[in-house]
Amino acid sequence: MKLNNKVYDVLKWVALLLLPALATFYGIVGKTWELPYVEQVVVTINALGVFIGAIIGLSTATYNKEEK
Repeated sequence: MKLNNKVYDVLKWVALLLLPALATFYGIVGKTWELPYVEQVVVTINALGVFIGAIIGLSTATYNKEEK
């Protein structure tokens, strides 16, 4: 799988910045305000970040393989 540069950049930003920040925010605010399912939401957000990271890694490996 090879992603184009725009998709790669967006996914990288989402996986490295947006999702970890969102998980941290919801974890802190959720506990403070006693929101429901805080742990489950945080784990789900982090799992999505790992999944996107794996897609990025696969794309990078494919790209590097083709460049050699």
